Amino acid sequence: MAAGGRPDGPADDDKGGLRTALAGLTTRGRSFLAAGVAAAICAYVLGQSDLLRVGLLLAVLPLVCAVVLFRTRYRVAGSRRLSPARVPAGSEARVHLRMDNVSRLPTGLLMLQDRVPYVLGPRPRFVLDRVEAGGRREVSYRVRSDLRGRYPLGPLQLRLSDPFGMCELTRSFSTYDTLTVIPRVEALPPVRLTGEAKGYGDGRNRSLALAGEDDVIPRGYRHGDDLRRVHWRSTARYGELMVRREEQPQRARCTVLLDTRGAGFRGAGPDSAFEWAVSGTASTLVHMLERGFSVRLLTDTGTSVPGEGSDGFAGTGQESADAAGLMMDTLAVIDHSDGAGLSRAYDVLRGGNEGLLVAFLGDLDEEQAAVVAKMRRRSGSAVAFVLDGAAWAQGPGSSSSDAGDARVRMLREAGWTALSVPPGASLADLWRQADHARTSTGPAPATGTTTGGWA
Repeated sequence: MAAGGRPDGPADDDKGGLRTALAGLTTRGRSFLAAGVAAAICAYVLGQSDLLRVGLLLAVLPLVCAVVLFRTRYRVAGSRRLSPARVPAGSEARVHLRMDNVSRLPTGLLMLQDRVPYVLGPRPRFVLDRVEAGGRREVSYRVRSDLRGRYPLGPLQLRLSDPFGMCELTRSFSTYDTLTVIPRVEALPPVRLTGEAKGYGDGRNRSLALAGEDDVIPRGYRHGDDLRRVHWRSTARYGELMVRREEQPQRARCTVLLDTRGAGFRGAGPDSAFEWAVSGTASTLVHMLERGFSVRLLTDTGTSVPGEGSDGFAGTGQESADAAGLMMDTLAVIDHSDGAGLSRAYDVLRGGNEGLLVAFLGDLDEEQAAVVAKMRRRSGSAVAFVLDGAAWAQGPGSSSSDAGDARVRMLREAGWTALSVPPGASLADLWRQADHARTSTGPAPATGTTTGGWA
């Protein structure tokens, strides 16, 4: 995250260079120049030679300062460091700036300015008195945003000034950095909601316990496979080279579905229903990764996070940390989709066994509620947090509408653990309520073979 360079170019004697130098005259410099010209005219009209000398001095001083400043060759390198480079919405990040004078001459007065988006706060400005040859100066400032997103910082601008304040010239570095503001992440309680995991083991312990013997079902040969694993009987049977598959360690899987339909949410801003859903999705992803689950982020458009594993789920260990960062970066810039339905997400889910399914949904009409209800058949346990747009439009303290309650009941009848999310609700409290609701009613029927749940 370093930005370096030479802010001022070499001296230039062409007309464009002179225009640049004259354009850098300050109010003081222009005033001196105007006063000098006026004094010279008056001296010529009145025949006062002494006044003419004063006028020439006043007019020449800002011009000399402009030319000298423009021809001064400073070699200054700048760098920027973000701490941290990825910060939750509502939290502060600190930006550290460093200026190094790599020339053999000391600099004059330097005014440093960094360009930042308006949403991050006011534009920071610093005054550096004099940087000796080979010296350096370090300054820092804070930025904060309540809105998630990716915000460019820079380029860094350096303003040079002469000792008399007659002229100022601005030079810019060419590079910039990016601050990523991710959604707020809320810590969730380690509850356990029993249900069906459809063949993905009985939680974290089992997911880490199974390893390694050859599967009896072979697969086609791939470039790089060990020839010692060739299954000759299957090769003769299928007429192509087949190898024995290695059984992968079983891990409980979790798919987090985020509804991004523009028609499903009302309002905007950090306290809107959509931002609550994005923050809830981020909190769930981080929580399930920490509990040892293989996690996938899915949206209503049917797209997942690029760079996930071959089966669409995040890996383990360091891969899990990288996957969490990638998912947070995706959620930092996610926006409403143009789609009107959830059928694409359903098409992805019905392609295989997905284990636990956690969904954050906006307003649902009867048709979309039926699509969500069918998703339950393709997952082990299914938990839905439904945000009622009418209640969120009225503000905190509002109760769910009759239509919203009807959609929640429809999902519950289909086997979902469905909860209506009131405005300003805490996801941690809803997390506990989901566990309590599941425990009270018992697991819904499902066609699984092993027991699993959330931790």
